[in-house]
Amino acid sequence: MSRRTETIKPDYFDRLYTSEPDPWGFRSSDYERRKYAATLAILERAHYADALEIGCSIGVFTRRLAARCSRLVAIDASQVALDTARSDCADLEHVDIQLGLVPADVPEGPFDLIVMSEVLYYLVADDVRRTAAACRRALAPGGEIVLCHWLGETDYPLTGEAAAETFVTAASSWVISHHTSREPGYRLDRLVAGS
Repeated sequence: MSRRTETIKPDYFDRLYTSEPDPWGFRSSDYERRKYAATLAILERAHYADALEIGCSIGVFTRRLAARCSRLVAIDASQVALDTARSDCADLEHVDIQLGLVPADVPEGPFDLIVMSEVLYYLVADDVRRTAAACRRALAPGGEIVLCHWLGETDYPLTGEAAAETFVTAASSWVISHHTSREPGYRLDRLVAGS
């Protein structure tokens, strides 16, 4: 299978969500439930003041993460997905859902947690490195970054392993890796910035 050579554009995701409101089965998949639980389990703190979720999709994980945050900014490149996320999270007054595409639209922090679940492999390596630089500017001292990526075969610009490794390498001068694991189907990383 040949790989895409450019970062995937928002219209790709808009078409997916228009044809199928939950194209990856976020609401129904056992894989997604296990992945969400594992992602929350590796967080170092019980509660975060300000968190950022990059790639919030239709907001299923957003609701779970919001329970651990005083304020959560959630962004996604697809307006179609965001319409669902805003509707489904409308009762969560501390959640701000925004249209945004990384690396260009990483909101200003400081955030004490940034989560990117199944996002980075849609980017070419240079954009992953630029995303790491943007996260450095947005992350508070001592803040955490959590990455989660599916390890199966795709035609995306990067594999899950390559996406995670590219980000970790790009961030290695300012974060320390505190957790890396490979579960059935996905890889989890937790990075912590210097104080």
